[in-house]
Amino acid sequence: MNTTRVCGEVSKSATKPLTVSTSLTETVNGFHEFKISGYSLTKGVGVGKYVASDTFTVGGHSWAVYFYPDGKSPEDNSSHVSLFIALASEGADVRALFELTLVDQSGNEKHKVHSHFGRALESGPYALKYRGSMWGYKRFFRRDSLETSDYLKDNSLLVRCRVGVVKSCTEGPRDYNISVPVSNLGQQLGSLLESGKGCDVTFEVDGETFSAHKLVLATRSPVFRAQLFGPLRDRDTDRIEIEDVEAPIFKVRSLILFLGFMFQSGNVMFCSRMYHPGSSPGALLLLSLLTRDKVLSFRFSSWSYKLLLGLLVFALGSDPNSW
Repeated sequence: MNTTRVCGEVSKSATKPLTVSTSLTETVNGFHEFKISGYSLTKGVGVGKYVASDTFTVGGHSWAVYFYPDGKSPEDNSSHVSLFIALASEGADVRALFELTLVDQSGNEKHKVHSHFGRALESGPYALKYRGSMWGYKRFFRRDSLETSDYLKDNSLLVRCRVGVVKSCTEGPRDYNISVPVSNLGQQLGSLLESGKGCDVTFEVDGETFSAHKLVLATRSPVFRAQLFGPLRDRDTDRIEIEDVEAPIFKVRSLILFLGFMFQSGNVMFCSRMYHPGSSPGALLLLSLLTRDKVLSFRFSSWSYKLLLGLLVFALGSDPNSW
């Protein structure tokens, strides 16, 4: 008898990613205080007749407190006052917890409290099916006891109610996409320079003066950093004379450093990001000029040829990383 043994390799299934969600059920709570002044004048209005509070909103629904001086139902024979909370807006199956408190106005804090909150685990929230549905007590307090108690003061009663509307939702993992705005630091620094506020250094160049901010220049340029804050800095760093450089060239050079990326002088727009590793700055500047690239563009009206020529000479003979 031949026996054939078949061996199968059981492969472990790839682990599937675990997803998690949570059902969250909680109450949205709100409170209302209802003062019934002139209590004695409400006696005798009749069974089923009430005085009502103003409506108030909790959990997206409107509510009101109803006080029945002669009781809500005929079977009570006017021996008890009735107190209810009613749904005053349209709604179906509004689930909520309730609490009614008749305030002890003597200051002894012996309030009469009927609360549904403490019995939530026993019976769960109360469901109101439609507008006008109520929760409360037909025999809230015996009339003759009420009228001789500390709850009645200056012919007034004070009722506090608490409503907790049940809300449910399901929460799962969320993806948050934060849009990072494009930096406009250069424009902001340009506005600061243009305003002249806070300038703490003045450069004298070819008979002209330029004001700037030391910290900005030192941040942009190791040369200015050494000259303004280094161990070999001049004694007077508030006013510095620049030699062998024409004023327009110095202005272009300092503004490129100050703004960091772009500025416009008259009808010329310059950008300091005109350099690429391995390429000469002069060649890239000439290329951008000839191709009208985004790096340097200009219009031909009111063009300063001296400024353009000086900028080209400066670019061909300078390394921006050493500024």
